[in-house]
Amino acid sequence: MDRSWMVLRSAARAADAPKSVAKGTIPRIWQFVRPYRLWLAAFLALTVLSATIGVVTPLLAGRVVDAIVAGGDRAVAVVIGLAAGIGGLAILDAAVGLASRWFSVRIGEGLIVDLRRAVFTHVQRMPIAFFTRTRTGALVSRLNNDVIGAQSAITSTLASVLSNAIQLVLALAVMIGLAWQVTLLALVLLPIFVVPARRMGRRIADLRRESANLNAAMSSTMTERFSAPGATLVKLFGRPEAEAADFTAKAVRVRDIGVRTAMVSRVFMTALSLVSALAQALVYGLGGYLAVTGQIEAGTVVTLALLLTRLYTPMTALANARVDVMSALVSFERVFEVLDLPPMITEKPDAEELPDGPVSVRLRDVRFSYPDASRVSLASLEEVAVLDAREGGEVLHGVDLEVPAGQLVALVGSSGAGKSTIAALIPRLYDVDAGAVELSGIDVRDLSFAAIRKAVGVVTQDGHLFHDTIRANLRYAAPEATDEELVEAMRRARLGDLLDVLPDGLDTVVGERGYRLSGGERQRLTIARLLLAKPRVVILDEATAHLDSESEAAVQAALAEALEGRTAIVIAHRLSTIRAADQIAVVEHGEIVERGTHEELLAADGRYAALYRTQFAAPSVIDEAAGCGIPGCAAKHREEHVGV
Repeated sequence: MDRSWMVLRSAARAADAPKSVAKGTIPRIWQFVRPYRLWLAAFLALTVLSATIGVVTPLLAGRVVDAIVAGGDRAVAVVIGLAAGIGGLAILDAAVGLASRWFSVRIGEGLIVDLRRAVFTHVQRMPIAFFTRTRTGALVSRLNNDVIGAQSAITSTLASVLSNAIQLVLALAVMIGLAWQVTLLALVLLPIFVVPARRMGRRIADLRRESANLNAAMSSTMTERFSAPGATLVKLFGRPEAEAADFTAKAVRVRDIGVRTAMVSRVFMTALSLVSALAQALVYGLGGYLAVTGQIEAGTVVTLALLLTRLYTPMTALANARVDVMSALVSFERVFEVLDLPPMITEKPDAEELPDGPVSVRLRDVRFSYPDASRVSLASLEEVAVLDAREGGEVLHGVDLEVPAGQLVALVGSSGAGKSTIAALIPRLYDVDAGAVELSGIDVRDLSFAAIRKAVGVVTQDGHLFHDTIRANLRYAAPEATDEELVEAMRRARLGDLLDVLPDGLDTVVGERGYRLSGGERQRLTIARLLLAKPRVVILDEATAHLDSESEAAVQAALAEALEGRTAIVIAHRLSTIRAADQIAVVEHGEIVERGTHEELLAADGRYAALYRTQFAAPSVIDEAAGCGIPGCAAKHREEHVGV
C-alpha cells in the first residue's frame, strides 16, 4: 500500500512538472552541496547497498523453497543457513537504513541552514524599496517551502532515483536469467500498472492545486484579519458575519476537496493493488506451469513473485523521475532567483570610518528617483504576472542643504514634497542618482555601514517595535546595555511611570508592532531606544504627527532630551514644533524653495509665511475658507490639506 501511494504521489506531481530550469543551476547547487560531498558519497553508497539487499533477499527465499523441495540429508542445514542469511540481510538492511537516514538528515538539515542563512543574509542587504514592493508571505515561502524543496533534491530525489535504478536493473537482470517468459509477461502488464497512475495523478494534481490556492487564500485572510489594524477595520465596519461566511465557504470547499482526494486515492490504490495481485497470479500461473513441466525450479517461481514488486514500483517511479528532479531543481532556482537580486546599496571594500566628535550633514546638488520595480523586485515575490514597468520620475531636483554640527534644521512643506526622501538618503536607505550626501564632509557611499548606523539615528511617525519584551526592543540598539541603562533611558524618555506600573517590568511583551502600548508610549519607547544608541545625528520624521496633545507633550519632552547636543533634522507636521530651529528649509516639488529662521521666513512673506498663516489663522476664518461654516472644521481642513 505504501508503494502504491508513492506511485500515485509521483504521478500527481507530473501534472505540475516544470519543463526546464535556468542554465547554470546545477553547478550552483554543487557549491552548496560541496561541503557535504564526503557525507553524500557515504549516503549514496548506503543507498546502493540497500537496493542490492532488496534484490538479493528474494533470491535467498527462492533457494529456501528449492532446498525444501529437494529434501535430502543436507536440506535442513541448507534451509537453516539460508534463513540465517535472510535474517542477517534484514539486520544489515535495518542498520543500513538507520545509517542512511542519519547521513540524509545531517546533509538535508545542513543544506537547509546554509540556504536559509544565504537568503536571509542577502535579503537583509536589500534596499527598502525591495520590502515596500515584496509580499512578505511570498518571501517567507522562499525561506521555508522552497528551501525544504531544494534540500529534498539531494536527500530524497537523488537517493530515490539511484535506488530505483539499481533495483530495476538488478531485478530485471535476475528475472530474465531465471525465466525470460515470466519477465516478458510482467513487462507486458506494465502499462496496465502505469496508465491508471498517470490519469489519476492528473486528477489528484488538479484537486491539490485548488486546495493549495484555497488554503493560501485562507492564510492571507487570517494574517490580515487577525492583525490589530485588520481586526479593528472589521469591527468598525461591522462585518464579522460576512468575514466568517466567506472564510467558512473556503474551508468547506477545502473539506470537499479533501474528501474527493481521499476517495480518488483509495480507488486508485485499490485498483493498483488489484492489478498487482492479478500480475502475481499470472506469474504464479505461468511460473507454476514451467516449474511443473520441469523447465524451472519451484523456488524460482517464489523469487519471481517477490521480485515483481521490485520491478513495477521502481519502473513507475523512474518514469516520473524527471518530474521529481525538475521540481526539486526549480526549488533551487527559486532560491537562487532571490540571491541573484543585486542589493543596489553596497559597502566599499575600503570603506572609511567617521572621526570622533560632532557630525555635520550636507546634501550637495542631490538628484534622486526611486528605483523601478525591475531593479529591486521579482514578479513572483509581488505575486503578479508582470512587474510594474512604469518609471517613477525624479523626486529630488538638485537639493542643497547644510546642517552644521550641533544645529537643528527643520524641513517643512506640502505632503509629497520630498521631505521624507531627504531624510531617507542621510542614513543611506537609498543612494542618490547624482550629487552627494555627506557626513562631516565624507560621502556616505565611502563610509562603512557600521559607521553610518552608529552616527545616524531615526525616529519615524510609526516607530516599529518587535513582538518581544521591552528589554529586547531596547537592546536592539545597544546589545551590551545593562538593565540599569535601560531603565535610565526609559526615564529620560518620560516612561518612568509606565515602567513602575508594568507587572513584568522590562520583561513585558509589547505585542505585535507594539500594539499593547499606547501610541505615545510606543513613540517614547523608540526614543528610549534612540537614547541608548547615542547617535550624533538625529532625524525626526514627523515623530509626533499621529499623537494627541497630551501624548505629544510627553514625546516632545522626550525628544528635547534626545536632541540635546546633537545635530538634528526635524520633519515637522506642526509648525509650532520647529519655531526654535536654527534654520528652517521649505521643500516644495523636490526643491528647497526657502530657508532661514522662523522670523526671517515670516518677514520674507513667502511659502513658509503662507503655511504659517494657514495653520494659525483664526478658526472662524479657516472654517469659512474651508466652506463648512462649522466650528472646528478648520482643524480637519488643516490636517488634510496643509500637509506641513
